[in-house]
Amino acid sequence: MRIRPVTPDELPVLQDIERAAGAAFRDLGMAAVADDEPPALDVLERYRRAGRAWAACEGDGRPVAYLIGEPVDGALHIEQVSVHPDSARRGVGRALLAYAADRAREEGLTGLTLTTFTEVPWNAPYYTRLGFRTLEEAELTPGLRTIRAHEAELGLDRWPRVCMRSAPQEEP
Repeated sequence: MRIRPVTPDELPVLQDIERAAGAAFRDLGMAAVADDEPPALDVLERYRRAGRAWAACEGDGRPVAYLIGEPVDGALHIEQVSVHPDSARRGVGRALLAYAADRAREEGLTGLTLTTFTEVPWNAPYYTRLGFRTLEEAELTPGLRTIRAHEAELGLDRWPRVCMRSAPQEEP
């Protein structure tokens, strides 16, 4: 598997990956999450231009997973990491997170952060296995509080959510 920056012509492929990966939420009674549209092309392009959109590719070079992130309060905040179901359970997500952790270290960032659902097996339980820990309310930075408030406005708090962090020495 190769991880590399996303190219402009691959942005629609990222949306397809997101839709396919999101479908699994329907089986958990989370149809609103399954039906949520992926990031718009202009949003994905913003991450790509900033050098913070990476694709995991197998064989023919076509992306099977992607990760986008941005600095938030000194850490690289993982905005989205999605793996196409056909490539799931092969360590692709873990590899993308490790790649992002390396990029964060190169930039002098203090680790990775993300927000996630607590009761979805491939969310918080998965990230815990990779060395992330749930942040207590008092540990949330101003930027993470803003992100969580936005998620609440979008209705994501219908299901339990948390912020998690992985420090450089704990990276996956």
